[in-house]
Amino acid sequence: MIKFFKYHGTGNDFIMIDNRDKSFSSKDAKEKIKLLCDRHNGIGADGLILLEDSKKADCFMNYFNADGTQAEMCGNGVRCTAKFFIDQIKSKKVKQKEILIDTRAGIKKVICEKDGSFSVNMGLPVFSHADFPDDSLSFHEILFKFVSMGNPHAVGFVKNTSFVDISNIGPKIENDFHFPNKINIEFVEKVKDNHFKVKVWERGSGATMACGTGACAVYAIILKDRVRQDLTQGEVTLEFPGGNLYLSENKEGEIILRGEAEYVFKGEVVL
Repeated sequence: MIKFFKYHGTGNDFIMIDNRDKSFSSKDAKEKIKLLCDRHNGIGADGLILLEDSKKADCFMNYFNADGTQAEMCGNGVRCTAKFFIDQIKSKKVKQKEILIDTRAGIKKVICEKDGSFSVNMGLPVFSHADFPDDSLSFHEILFKFVSMGNPHAVGFVKNTSFVDISNIGPKIENDFHFPNKINIEFVEKVKDNHFKVKVWERGSGATMACGTGACAVYAIILKDRVRQDLTQGEVTLEFPGGNLYLSENKEGEIILRGEAEYVFKGEVVL
């Protein structure tokens, strides 16, 4: 019997398990995670996060996609991990406003803001990586540019995201031979200055309500094309099907992601 908790960040939902006691066994982990994340035969989620101990930070976010594969980073997941840590781990540590979370993409500092939202320094974008071509490619008459935020993303601008058949196009680009480790895809529509709509297809999870690293990837590409996008000062709003995420950068050029993290419910499941 495993206790679990359900959280979401802008509709991007996760099964959270306190695994500091190693109660969630690694044996057949991929099949168990696929079953738990199944929305018909399991709990249902975009991914599963094991909260584990870390020698370098307050905790380690052991993140898995819905298909059971490991992922390097998840922007919405790291905020939910911070919220889960605050809600469930009763210690003096949780009274502080800053939480250090160890991930496969390095340590991330998450700050609990006064309005209850969480912001996290997602680091510098990487525009040249073995996970994707150096420049750009066109798929389905859409020009995509590439960036890594700890995991690879293809970002393409369209006139209207409503006309994008993401369930058809998404898996084709995800599994294209140009991407040795598959790739996440974002379709972006400019609404007005500093406001964009985004549809996302996540590798290993499919179409999701939002994506934190995807939001950072979109923002990174927008910054590279700042003149054409006519950005003004302040946060940029990215409107996902599940709600808004807010992006900015610090003096070092690191991307700051801000958004909600919400508790949904808890329960027990037999594995």
